[in-house]
Amino acid sequence: MSLRLATFNVENLMTRFDFTGFRNQLRQDRVIKLFEVRSEGVYQQLEQARVISSTDDTRQMTALAIADADADILCLQEVDNMEALQAFEYGYLFRMVGNGYRQKYLVEGNDSRGIDVAVLMREETRDGQKIELKQIRSHAMLTYRDLGLFNDQLAPTNRIDDKIFKRDCLEFDLLIGGVPLSLYVVHFKSMDGPRTEGVDSRLGTMPVRRAEALAVRRIIEDRFGGRIEDKRFVICGDMNDYQERVDVIGRRRTGFGFEHRDESVSALDVFSHDGFTENVVRRRDPLDRWTLYHARGPEEQWLCQLDYIWLSAALARTNASRIPEIVRHGQPYRTVFPPGQEVERYPRTGWDRPKASDHCPVVMTLDLI
Repeated sequence: MSLRLATFNVENLMTRFDFTGFRNQLRQDRVIKLFEVRSEGVYQQLEQARVISSTDDTRQMTALAIADADADILCLQEVDNMEALQAFEYGYLFRMVGNGYRQKYLVEGNDSRGIDVAVLMREETRDGQKIELKQIRSHAMLTYRDLGLFNDQLAPTNRIDDKIFKRDCLEFDLLIGGVPLSLYVVHFKSMDGPRTEGVDSRLGTMPVRRAEALAVRRIIEDRFGGRIEDKRFVICGDMNDYQERVDVIGRRRTGFGFEHRDESVSALDVFSHDGFTENVVRRRDPLDRWTLYHARGPEEQWLCQLDYIWLSAALARTNASRIPEIVRHGQPYRTVFPPGQEVERYPRTGWDRPKASDHCPVVMTLDLI
């Protein structure tokens, strides 16, 4: 009996327009910066036109990427609300996969922009096994005080009674063909932040992500009374951190080189340092583990994994020969692919946009015994 499980940050599946860019230049789209717009009313009209004109292509590609993942259970990040999810499923995803995902779950979390984690499930796996939800729990209200996780590294930007999860950790107790499976879906704190005193934004925000990872681990350990050796659980989501990356060196005219490097520290070490879980994407070649391309000009560009399927030790053993897939057909043409990894992009893909997402779906077939 098998289950296909995927995670995908769909990048701002929104039902709202963001007009804050009229007063905050940092929130203003680059195309509008090309024009002199003095009236807020005119700005709102232009922003509405810009978003609507690009969204149709974007969401067709998002749906194509999900269809290519062909998952029985799909964990999503950056979903505005249930209305947005339903409109996307009905207007776009249905055209790609038909009546596939009738079970939809989303709980409003803590994100200041209102983006949440969500889960779509089929009623049965491809093998015909029933997918049953026994219970869903949100952990959005947990604070640092609740779990005793507050420390000096968090103190400059957080308070002891702040919520740990910047979005949520959604916990699902499932039965797949009668076999229990626990699923934890997260979207950790972003790496965006001020670069101060020679500390880059990734390191500056890492204490928050480390606390989130520690909280997820505590939730799981408490759930199973500390006895996890034979338990089936999976942690999925966009974790906004990496333990390794591939530096992209060069320019398009002169060609690119690719150098793999391990990071000395990561918030995700909480999951891996003692074998608590396995990041199964590391079963792929070191240059072929990336799910996001980052670039701030030719001097700062790399490929890294931000999207994860972490398997419990029991599931990792059962699926020792399984290799996860990464769907990269929705990446824009600006993304630099290492040799041999190039894919055919979806129709109407742009240089930078439209695209399916800035992230790539990760999907894996799991054997459940």
